Amino acid sequence: MNPLLLTTPHRRWNPLRGEWVLVSPHRTQRPWQGQTEDVAVPQSPQYDPSCYLCPGNPRAGGEQTPHYTGTYVFTNDYAALKPDAEIITEDDGLLHAETERGICRVLCFSPRHDLTLATMDVPSIRGVVDVWAAQEAELAANPDIRYVQIFENRGAMMGASNPHPHGQIWATEHIPNEPATELRTQKEYFAKHGETMLHAYLQKELEKGERVVAQNDTWVVVIPFWAVWPFETLVLPRDPVASMRSLSEAQRDGLADILKTLTAGYNRVFDAPFPYSMGFHPAPCDGEEHPEWQLHAHFYPPLLRSATVRKFMVGFELLGSPQRDITPESAAATLRNVMR
Repeated sequence: MNPLLLTTPHRRWNPLRGEWVLVSPHRTQRPWQGQTEDVAVPQSPQYDPSCYLCPGNPRAGGEQTPHYTGTYVFTNDYAALKPDAEIITEDDGLLHAETERGICRVLCFSPRHDLTLATMDVPSIRGVVDVWAAQEAELAANPDIRYVQIFENRGAMMGASNPHPHGQIWATEHIPNEPATELRTQKEYFAKHGETMLHAYLQKELEKGERVVAQNDTWVVVIPFWAVWPFETLVLPRDPVASMRSLSEAQRDGLADILKTLTAGYNRVFDAPFPYSMGFHPAPCDGEEHPEWQLHAHFYPPLLRSATVRKFMVGFELLGSPQRDITPESAAATLRNVMR
């Protein structure tokens, strides 16, 4: 890319969301006297008797967690959605509300309290991938479900209420805002070009190489050209695939491997546990074919300058448009260096 863009304020187009991102490279020199965070201290015990996700312990809702030895899935005790909610609609012009039904589940990645995706071994992560795929297949087969969102909030900074390694799966009656936007942009691109947007985008990133962070035979991790968060990454399969349940054996192996590489690398950036929110965007399960869709995962870590300084989405970001200081190319170089 033009080297002048690495030092000049400019904006970049995000074709997946259909919006601009402001990049201000010169702002990395500004002094920081704002809020700093405590460095997260890793949980050391393999078993915590006070943790409701550890095997054999009572859960917060009163149920008993079984003595599981691999992964464990259960319906969220405090689910944001209910499958049997009463159907209510209110429509008064600009004031519109309607019932949203759905299913919320929790997936414990491991019985060990002290592990994370970064510290689990690849075969164990492959077990998590298989459960993600199985859960997606089961929930997508429900005629009342049109989208299955798999995600993980890692670290207290990202709102995780329990350090035990776990993620969540929310299956919703309607397609949520983010994947609905991506559905529209990918459909438009496919109709115009006859290929999936993210597959075409990946070929450009592989050709240029400057934002590629890690790769294996089946998956590639890049910092998107349009990234908003400092060390945001996009995880893409090399070959077109629309959903988790459609992944081949080789793609599942490769996904487990690349998740280990990426999350362990994150921890080495500031020599501290790296918080993030991450999630997979599969195609909607709305009964339609989706040749335009490419399965992908977003990682959104908040850290900016160190393990104690985070990026805040405030001011212009809330009222104008997303903005970042360090360039995606600089962030990608930082991540590549710690992946080696």
